[in-house]
Amino acid sequence: MPASHRYTAALAALCALSLAGTASADEAVAAGSTEPFAGRDLSVIPGADFFAYANGTWLRQTEIPADRSSYGGFGQIAEKTDQRLADLLRDADKSGAQPGSPTRKIADYFATFMDEEAIEAAGVKPLQPIFQAIAALKDRATLSRALGATVRADVDILNSTSIHTRNILGLWVAQDLDDPTSYAPFLLQGGLGMPDRDYYLQDNARMHDIRDHYKEHIASILRLSGFADPEVRAARVFDLETRIALVHASRTETEDVQRGDNHWKRADFDDRAPGLDWQEFFAAAGLGSAHEFIVWHPRAVTGIAALVTTEPLSTWQDYLRFHAADHLAGYLTRDFAQEQFHFYDNVLSGTPQPRARWKRAVAATNGALGEPLGHLYVDRYFPATSKAQIEQLVRNIIGAFGRRLDKLAWMDAQTRTKAKQKLATLKVGVGYPDRWSDYGGLEIVRGDAVGNALRAEAFHTRRNLAKLGKPIDRSEWVMDPQVVNAVNLPVMNAIQFPAAILQPPFFSSDNSAAANYGAIGAIIGHEISHSFDDQGALFDATGKLHNWWTPNDFAHFEASGKALADQYDLYRPFPDLAVNGKLTLSENIADLAGLTVAYDAFRLSLKSSPAPQVLGLSADQQFFLGFGQAWRTKTREPALRQRIVVDGHAPPEYRADTVRNLDAWYSAFDVRPGQALYLPPAQRVRVW
Repeated sequence: MPASHRYTAALAALCALSLAGTASADEAVAAGSTEPFAGRDLSVIPGADFFAYANGTWLRQTEIPADRSSYGGFGQIAEKTDQRLADLLRDADKSGAQPGSPTRKIADYFATFMDEEAIEAAGVKPLQPIFQAIAALKDRATLSRALGATVRADVDILNSTSIHTRNILGLWVAQDLDDPTSYAPFLLQGGLGMPDRDYYLQDNARMHDIRDHYKEHIASILRLSGFADPEVRAARVFDLETRIALVHASRTETEDVQRGDNHWKRADFDDRAPGLDWQEFFAAAGLGSAHEFIVWHPRAVTGIAALVTTEPLSTWQDYLRFHAADHLAGYLTRDFAQEQFHFYDNVLSGTPQPRARWKRAVAATNGALGEPLGHLYVDRYFPATSKAQIEQLVRNIIGAFGRRLDKLAWMDAQTRTKAKQKLATLKVGVGYPDRWSDYGGLEIVRGDAVGNALRAEAFHTRRNLAKLGKPIDRSEWVMDPQVVNAVNLPVMNAIQFPAAILQPPFFSSDNSAAANYGAIGAIIGHEISHSFDDQGALFDATGKLHNWWTPNDFAHFEASGKALADQYDLYRPFPDLAVNGKLTLSENIADLAGLTVAYDAFRLSLKSSPAPQVLGLSADQQFFLGFGQAWRTKTREPALRQRIVVDGHAPPEYRADTVRNLDAWYSAFDVRPGQALYLPPAQRVRVW
């Protein structure tokens, strides 16, 4: 979805639909209704609360499913997609596929996860080899080796600097920011079991309560794992993680690309980050032959390395035991899975009920064998006609973006030329990759749930490490076709739209053209614009970290960005918590630019012909409603609070309010001074 930022797209929350009765002033909505623009609340004035006008009836009549922390359009698609994937997996198991084939591997992985009886019988036995290895640690060298062995390529090009990795350091293998012809290993801060440093350090009642729950969670996992004195051990683990949090960079600092572009030679680690035995660490991590790294969080790397010598070995052993068991809890007995759900879903996100096992099995199989499963999904559910329709829509919006670049009065010729070059070389992927990856090196053993998970992680890490020393592959896909999402990749100057997002309510041949442009068109425009936002402006057409703007143009752009950040700082979902306009700036710029260019593309597509009305709605009203309803979402309070702290995207309600910066919205809905969303023309932010 247009949730991507810098290098990323944050996943939309999964959800399912449940609707009830109708108020007399509202538009009728029925479960599965195909009525255009269903769910509006006609008693609300658009200029007073556009999100409520577009979605008010739906918001009142919809309950968030008990196994979800939020519910909206993206989740509705994800739920439908999961059902389809489950059907594909069950069919694969009955297909008679040959041992070792991709189809047999995904079938065996899914079936093994679903075999609760065998998993209960195994108990904690699958963890014993890990625990024995941890018990054998005897000094700094063996501890460093054990910490290095936990490193996985779980920081990928999808999530980059904003991913939360629980391994002591995160690894991301991607194009070198300073040399676009080669890959580089990026090292990022990690080691925390809670979502962010603020959960350890903020001094307020809610965070104190969460910390108490987390200590109980650590103790519960250690108790289930069979260790004595779990509360004492948990206290030591929590204290160690708090020390790690103290050296972490803040979320806003992490989003600064230039701050993160720190090249360290291999020899630099011993001088700049003493304490960890780096030779042992890198050898165990599979990075022994790497000579240069990009260290995104130098202070964290230095601080974590120092803790290896200042903290007792026994504390580090309990830390490793807890994280190993907690990481694999979903593949263990019901007690482990329930405890994992209790803290991470119930306490942190407010979700009342665990997901059904088949849904967790689909998610686990997606994580391990996403591309082979996506291949089956595309073959059954994504026809060539859908791909062609979206590719044409992308071309239209790219064309509209180019026209807008030509007309920008504030942009000088030098910057405009560079921008046009970048737009001309933008690589667009729709639906699925041109070339499917080989999973022949991944061994899946039916009946070995924990082993399958660990082998899959190791396989993906090896595959990422194998990129080092090889030419850049700009055709590489970073999301699987069945992911309900979209992404911009500044270091590759590429955008990708997986097959699963290209379905109702965002795109459908049954929607009006105006609604399609307002929904999927704005998503496409959002991703294109990331190549030209406050971070995209720092990457040239080759993906090199190089500011290609003239100083005057960049100053103008920064001033517009500040105005937009100031606008979002005023949004306050809770009395004690506001949106962080700086943290969410890139996404807000992309929302505004995407909506603007999608509107241009829609008007151009009409070729001076009038667009038909739908339910008495003009073409412009349909367009803006398509956008406003695309952000239709309900979120539980704990989950929303968490996202405001850690997510680079504003809450959906305020993303829908992007419309207040477009003049056409005012005329479409007769928005007037005195209404809550009204902005005088001079205060409307116009980035592009």
